[in-house]
Amino acid sequence: MKLFKKWTAFALLSVMLLSLAACGSAKSANEPAKAEEGTETATPVDNKMDLVVAGVVFQEDQFMKLLSLGYQDAAKAAGVKVLTGNTGNDQGKEAELINTYISQKVNGIAIAPLNQDSSVAALKRADDKGVKVTVTNISLTNAPFIDGGYTSDNKNMGQITGKEAAQFIKQKLGGKAKIAVLQYKSQLPQQSTDRVNGFIEEVKKVNPDVEIVADQDAWLQDKAVSVTGDILTAHPDVNVIWSANEGGTIGATMAVKNAGKAGEVFVFGTDASDQLISMLKESDNILQAITGQDPYSMGYKAMELLIKGLKGEDISSSKGTTTIVEGILLSRTNPDGIAKFEADLKAKMSK
Repeated sequence: MKLFKKWTAFALLSVMLLSLAACGSAKSANEPAKAEEGTETATPVDNKMDLVVAGVVFQEDQFMKLLSLGYQDAAKAAGVKVLTGNTGNDQGKEAELINTYISQKVNGIAIAPLNQDSSVAALKRADDKGVKVTVTNISLTNAPFIDGGYTSDNKNMGQITGKEAAQFIKQKLGGKAKIAVLQYKSQLPQQSTDRVNGFIEEVKKVNPDVEIVADQDAWLQDKAVSVTGDILTAHPDVNVIWSANEGGTIGATMAVKNAGKAGEVFVFGTDASDQLISMLKESDNILQAITGQDPYSMGYKAMELLIKGLKGEDISSSKGTTTIVEGILLSRTNPDGIAKFEADLKAKMSK
C-alpha cells in the first residue's frame, strides 16, 4: 500500500512539472526575446565581415603603396575583409581585374582608374552588377554612378611647384630659363596635361621670357634617366627640368647628377616619397622643390566612403563627385616643412 501511494505521488509530481514546462514553452513562443541590457540585436547588415571589398592601384611605387595602405587601414578599421590588386598600367588588365571581382561577388571596389574615359565602361559594368565603386587619384566627370572619390587637383599640383620655380628663376636665374618637361601624357592624358599647364602658367606669370625647349613622356625612373640624359645632350642650354610625377622627378635628378651638371641644371617635380625627400636634402643642390600629395588619405577616405555606403549610411551628397585632397609644397628653402612631412611619411610606412 505504501509503495502504491509513493508511486501515485511521484506520478502526480511528474504531471505537474510537465504542465509547468508546457506553460513556460508557450510563453517563450508568444513573447519576443529581450536583449540583455547594454546589447543590441544583430541583423545581417551589421555583420561587418559579411562585406568583402577590393582596393586597386595601377603601379608599384611609394605613392601607390601608400594609397593601398590607406585602403587596407580603412577596411581594417571597419572590420571588413579587403582584397588588393594592381593593374600594372595595363588597361586590359584593369578590365580583367574588375571582371574578376564581379565574378567573386565582392561588394565594392575602391580603385585608382587608369583613364578617365576608357576605364568607365568596366566600372559601370561593376555597378550594374551591384558592385559599388569609389575612385582615387582621378576625377571621373562622366561616371555619375560612382559613390564618390578623392583626388588631388592636378592643375593646382602643377601650380604649387610652378610658383616656387617662378621665384627661383626670377631670383637665381635672372628671370630667364630653358625648361625641359617630363610628363605622362600617354598614360593619363588629362591628369598629366593639367599638371603641365598649371606649372607653365605660374612660371610664365612671373617670367614671361622662359622657353620650353623639350616636352617628353617619361614617368618611370629608369626611362626618365635615359630621356633626361638625351635632352641634356640635345639641349645643353637647359637649366631647369620639371617632372609631372615621382618616377620622372627621381630619374631627372639622377640624370643631372650623372651628367655632372649639379649647380647648372635645377630640378622641380611633383609627388613626394622618401627617395625624393632624401634628394631634397642632398648637398648637390639639384632637386629644389616638389609638391607632395596625400595618397594615404585618398585611399583611406575612398574606402571609408565605400564601406559607409555598403552599410546603408547616407552618402548621397558624394554620389558622382570627387573631393579634393590638398597637396603640400616641400622646398629646399623650408627644411622644417620637409622634416615634418618626412616624419609623417615614415610613421605611415612603418605600419
